[in-house]
Amino acid sequence: MEVLSPRFAQLIAAENAEPLSFLSGTARATSPATLMLADYPYLAESLRILVPYLRESRSSGRAGVNVLLHGVPGTGKTQLAKILAREAGGTLFEVASEDGDPISGERRLRAYSLAQNLVPARSSMILFDEVEDVFGESRSEGWRRGSAQSRKAWMNRVLEENRVPALWLANGIDALDHAFLRRFVMVIEVPVPPRRERERLLKERYADLIDDRRASQLAQSGDLAPALISRAADTVRFIKERVDPGMAGEAFQLLIDGALRAQGHAPTRKGEGVGLPTTYDPAFIRASADLAAVAQGLGRTKSGRLCLYGPPGTGKTAYGQWVAETLGLPCHVQRASDFLSKWVGESERNVAKAFSAATREGAVLLIDEVDSFLRDRRRSEYAWETTLVNEMLTQMEAFNGILIATTNLAEVVDTAALRRFDLKVKFDYLAPVQSAQLLERHCAVLGLPTPGAEEDRRIHALTRLTPGDFAAVSRQHRFQPVTSPAGLVDALEAECALKGEAKRPIGFIH
Repeated sequence: MEVLSPRFAQLIAAENAEPLSFLSGTARATSPATLMLADYPYLAESLRILVPYLRESRSSGRAGVNVLLHGVPGTGKTQLAKILAREAGGTLFEVASEDGDPISGERRLRAYSLAQNLVPARSSMILFDEVEDVFGESRSEGWRRGSAQSRKAWMNRVLEENRVPALWLANGIDALDHAFLRRFVMVIEVPVPPRRERERLLKERYADLIDDRRASQLAQSGDLAPALISRAADTVRFIKERVDPGMAGEAFQLLIDGALRAQGHAPTRKGEGVGLPTTYDPAFIRASADLAAVAQGLGRTKSGRLCLYGPPGTGKTAYGQWVAETLGLPCHVQRASDFLSKWVGESERNVAKAFSAATREGAVLLIDEVDSFLRDRRRSEYAWETTLVNEMLTQMEAFNGILIATTNLAEVVDTAALRRFDLKVKFDYLAPVQSAQLLERHCAVLGLPTPGAEEDRRIHALTRLTPGDFAAVSRQHRFQPVTSPAGLVDALEAECALKGEAKRPIGFIH
């Protein structure tokens, strides 16, 4: 028989009522979970500890059991909370967030306190979702102060003395006072599932809407949260019988891309200029190392830190993507804009998140134009520049996967950062023989005749030609068709002229 607090026991006896009847409008039993623990394999390490802990805590009546689940919206935190309650053998009661109108954080705390006194401690758990109402909004929301901060001592007791185990859900934890954070018995980040899990989810649950090819393409997006997929699928299924056959997949992707853009993320659709061109071959890269051998070595070790440096267009970023593709690994491309933030400390957190995500997914982490933020600390003008470099160095040291950084300006990169790269490879302008071979390859792709001696002579004279120049001319071909090998060389000479190289050499070529 559960023992209620004296103040509530007296009230219930006077009214001759069931204790749970007093929860109306403040807390309610949640609907059953629709997923299983097996749907969260990427959290298996944490769940192997948490599930038995909750079972033992519930059966023994242990006080002060609070678990914090955090992650961006739509990652399945609520479903996970329901699963945990089911696995622990308890009924899950959710603290209300509205009663026709939104309920303030202060009132939600009172509702939580009431539920703690009324629900059976050894057969129940309490869910407090959207804890930002209590602990305050993050810096990205303007640092709104929460109810808990003004009642800090009382809130500490709430987290230390609760008789019913509680699961607290948050979209972010950067606004939580460390005094509160350290009182949670476990803090678990619930991220967007890794790519292999996203792909499995799409192929298994939405096969009626999309084929495997589209599922694989959609799964490439690291921002594709399960709730976003589910909402798009519900919409398409609702109108599926009223649209043309075969349009379901297109509509599904259209809705997902729209939602991603609205949240500030890149869409899943890839333009023609994204990804490796069909003509890509590391043999057409002039580098200071055997690039094929380097890729083989990375495949054996699954670990390594590479710095690729040299002029723009020489194939540094493409090589990083090729390595990932060759090894069958995801490729996480990060640029300065993905890291830098106007909020103090946020840039460092973004760096940490990038390394964490690459570790979680077993991905190649490709940091493009690393010189944009990894500058020599001796040249730093602001304190945040130094702290950002420090954070990057710390993450590099701890990272056990494959890191490939590219830069056009190796001379400005912090010297301590350069020392931490296992291999530094210089990428240079194409050698004459490579230029001629690549010219022949592109002529074949574009359906042009084989270049003749004159085109060969002219292409050999271009000393600043890069694979990027060939890619640029190929893109131009879509709206300004090249009709002959000589026309292709004309376009390449024009690209080189922009770099200060004479369009037509004068004199003899040796």
